[in-house]
Amino acid sequence: MPAEWFETVAEAERQAGKRLPRPVFLAVRGGAERGLTLADNVAAYGELGFAPHMAGLSAKRDQTTVVMGQQIAMPAFISPTGVQAIHPDGEVAVARAAAARGTAMSLSSFASRPLEEIVAANPQTFLQVYWSGSQDQMVRRLARARAAGAVGLIVTLDWTFSHARDWGSPFIPERIDARAALRYAPSVLRRPRWLAAWAKTKALPDLSVPNWVPAGEPAPTFFGAYGEWMMTPPPSWDELRWLREEWGGPFMLKGIIRVDDAKRAVDIGATAISVSNHGGNNLDGTPATIRALPPIAEAVGRDIEVLIDGGIRRGGDVVKALALGARAAMIGRAYLWGLAANGQAGVENVLDILRNGIDSALLGLGRSAVSELTPTDVLVPPGFIRRLGAEPE
Repeated sequence: MPAEWFETVAEAERQAGKRLPRPVFLAVRGGAERGLTLADNVAAYGELGFAPHMAGLSAKRDQTTVVMGQQIAMPAFISPTGVQAIHPDGEVAVARAAAARGTAMSLSSFASRPLEEIVAANPQTFLQVYWSGSQDQMVRRLARARAAGAVGLIVTLDWTFSHARDWGSPFIPERIDARAALRYAPSVLRRPRWLAAWAKTKALPDLSVPNWVPAGEPAPTFFGAYGEWMMTPPPSWDELRWLREEWGGPFMLKGIIRVDDAKRAVDIGATAISVSNHGGNNLDGTPATIRALPPIAEAVGRDIEVLIDGGIRRGGDVVKALALGARAAMIGRAYLWGLAANGQAGVENVLDILRNGIDSALLGLGRSAVSELTPTDVLVPPGFIRRLGAEPE
């Protein structure tokens, strides 16, 4: 096996930690405040068990599914994460890896590479947006997405601007200039492979966000765009309905954690929802998404596509989520570790880990397709499920 190959996502994380400068690694790894939600997202999957069969198992297993009109080869795809300058190829490498494995790409509005490049690398690209700026500004962003060929829109709602972290937030500059380079120098010099990779490009990591504005306009800095977003009042349900109508295509609300909010998403005509808590980077103390999934899927799963985001580290996690009502899982930190460790090949490695784990779980459960999974395939301990916003039983 190549030296950069890894057999688990945990090993990808370890390799990423050895390659990335410490402040960059911590920026990807950390969660909000005490990190309770971040930890619970991952740990909760370990509380669930499987109910396997021992004979009469299927010789072939089908992982294909459809998400927002896109057929994908496995029930996991790329969740949007901002500024992937942890590797020189950034979001382009991720998009190419997803395309190579037959799955979809979601591009953040805070991405460091233009949407047009990403669609060229993976035509199954969804654009993620925030409710930021005026409605005219948002219309212009949608127009660019439409012209670029984005096949769906993801609106992220699970963010409360919670910046405090008990472990200490790393320094993130507005741009990489001489002052920032000097401050980063001690940690960067300890990571010569990362430094060499960037030196080959003869460029510095770009912290601007080109997809925040119409194509061809100067890209704002990350913090310039972030400031605009912070100053924009949160959207109402009527405004989200307007955005869905303005887009006119597949439309996902990301950040649903309550049954009543899931029902409102159905009411405004959303195509899909993602049960998400922003990977533990939002309101700390929010339950793990897998705990909130079952009552949401039970309430609206026949009316809207239900996806899940947060805590996925292995194929068995994906299978547990599907058995409890998700159509597919969105992965975040897992592929970022792969990207940091080995670029496009590292992301492909992570997707292969998930695909192989899904296949093994399907085999053990005696299922020939992901569509056959049911709650009976999973052992759910008493008190595991969180019924937020649900009618009393």
